[in-house]
Amino acid sequence: MGDINFWDMIWRTTISFLVLLILARVMGKKQISQLTFFHYITGITIGSIAAEIAAQKETPFVEGLISLICWAALTILMTYLSQLSPKIRLLLDDEPTIIIKDGKISLKSLKSTRLNMDDVMMLLREQSIFSIDDVLFAVLETNGELSVFKKPSEQNATKQNVKADVSLPTYMPTEIISDGKLLYKNLKELNLDEEWIMKKLNKHGIQSIKEVYFAQLQTNGSLSINLKDNGL
Repeated sequence: MGDINFWDMIWRTTISFLVLLILARVMGKKQISQLTFFHYITGITIGSIAAEIAAQKETPFVEGLISLICWAALTILMTYLSQLSPKIRLLLDDEPTIIIKDGKISLKSLKSTRLNMDDVMMLLREQSIFSIDDVLFAVLETNGELSVFKKPSEQNATKQNVKADVSLPTYMPTEIISDGKLLYKNLKELNLDEEWIMKKLNKHGIQSIKEVYFAQLQTNGSLSINLKDNGL
């Protein structure tokens, strides 16, 4: 391993960072969220290549960038092909696997996914489920997470069950003010304006948006307000 001088490291790191940022935007949210094992592996590899470019003198800078871009391009290509062909999608992403059905463990599924009962019980406990008997279906997703559908007798009561109000909310909870500044983009999406916000603030004795550190619009049209000077 060879060391590189300070300024050489700075510009290599900066360029690698910018290229990685651009590639992340191009590859899209599916890659960033690492929805599948394929995207998880490619994400780690791309990050490792960028780190090598930035820190290792033996790694030629231009060749390293080309390798980084090529790896990202191949990832994008395979993602595109997987959208066109179910067979390729199955090859890259695999498919969800039923682990538990009606409270019974599928030994065949455990073997194919290389899980043991300790793994399954840990995944269930992460969802506050301690008994397999409570599970109607448990599906191992392609990203390694376990999706669980409880038996009807074990499901939480819904508002419909208890005949509570199930009318649709007027608004989606949305950030309106951040650090004393109005978020105009969010206001536009909600069809609201600054005058409406000021009327809401005035009802709370607030005369200026700059007094507010954070404000969020609630589903019923009220504002949750945190002042900059809140004494905390």
